[in-house]
Amino acid sequence: MAPRISLAIIHPNPFARNTAIALAAAGLLQEIVTTIAYNPTGRRSLKWLPQSLLRELERRTWVPPAGVSLQTYQGRELIRLLLVRTGLSSRLGLGAAGPVDWVSLGLDQEVAHHHLTDLDAIYAYEDGAATTFTAAKAQGIRCFYDLAIAFYPLSQKIQAAEAEHFPDLAVALEAAQEPPWKIARKHQEIQLADHIFVPSTFVQQSLLESGIAAERVTIVPFGAPIEYFQPQPKPDDRFRVLFVGRVGPRKGVHYLLQSWKSLHLPDAELLLVGLNEFPEPWLSPYEGLFRYVPSVPHASLNQYYSSASVLVLPSLVEGMPLVLLEAMACGIPLITTPHAGGTDLITDGREGFIIPIRDPAALEERLAWCYHHPVELAEMGQAARRRAEILTWDLYRQRMGTRIQQLLGDRP
Repeated sequence: MAPRISLAIIHPNPFARNTAIALAAAGLLQEIVTTIAYNPTGRRSLKWLPQSLLRELERRTWVPPAGVSLQTYQGRELIRLLLVRTGLSSRLGLGAAGPVDWVSLGLDQEVAHHHLTDLDAIYAYEDGAATTFTAAKAQGIRCFYDLAIAFYPLSQKIQAAEAEHFPDLAVALEAAQEPPWKIARKHQEIQLADHIFVPSTFVQQSLLESGIAAERVTIVPFGAPIEYFQPQPKPDDRFRVLFVGRVGPRKGVHYLLQSWKSLHLPDAELLLVGLNEFPEPWLSPYEGLFRYVPSVPHASLNQYYSSASVLVLPSLVEGMPLVLLEAMACGIPLITTPHAGGTDLITDGREGFIIPIRDPAALEERLAWCYHHPVELAEMGQAARRRAEILTWDLYRQRMGTRIQQLLGDRP
């Protein structure tokens, strides 16, 4: 009998969907287990639903590959969404994102108890694998682990140092205040994993620094969505710096604001798109310095990328944010850091620039260069698109499928 794998996830992110496609194409995937999966072709029209809920469902679109079953456990995730949408989550002290850990733990338990039958391997994600991997090990099932962001010790070290430097931002630096039980689960998952997949050299390094053997780790960079993110004509001639993502200190936005404030560039705009994670009064001194757009539907991001001269993501701790690949697909050059997977995506000075973390002076210098060299900057954008056409999701799927087949073939 051919090897069979179950894929257990919390949210159907693009990299999870493409991992499933890769496994299915290799004839390995038996089942997908997740929280909410929306199949727009398999249901009657839901246009009567509130637009906010429809947008949330569209984000969870998941049509399983042919011959693969899909099991959902929606209860806890629906409760979390309800708490977030009504504002009860924050009022109850559960945070702006709601009880995410409660959702992850629930799915982990369901997979461990009901979805390990007749499997050769299980593929699961960070914070949702400890119970599943423990049960799988008892049955001789291989455990494949997906770690999309730097392993906890390094992430905690960086964010704790940032909280010490900016005490008023500590509340927005989650890794600096994780509870002991969650830290213990993270370590348990890593120790139980037979093999770990990461998207960047930075994430790999975070594991090596924790004593994880290099042969247990494979880097597979995420793919650029070149089919549905395309270069479009810029609607104006204004120099525009774009940030897309969670607007907070882990992403280095406070350094971006500091650099931008020092530049005083005429006829230029800083545009921040995404959920604001800064404490309530923190952005007040920068009022009028930037334009802010809250979270927008993913389908509308192309127009924001195409309005930009350069995308800036000066993150302190990441794995490989998909916004970098989306911007490249739109022909937009990047300014980012090695901690955002920048060195795995671009060559410094060709498709954009790579700067150190916590370096507003370097960021200011690169922004000034971009402002004063529009022709060269446009050429960088064209190079970014060419690079995106190489780093596709097809390549990601090929690499994932090949590596997992190798690992299964190496089994004693």
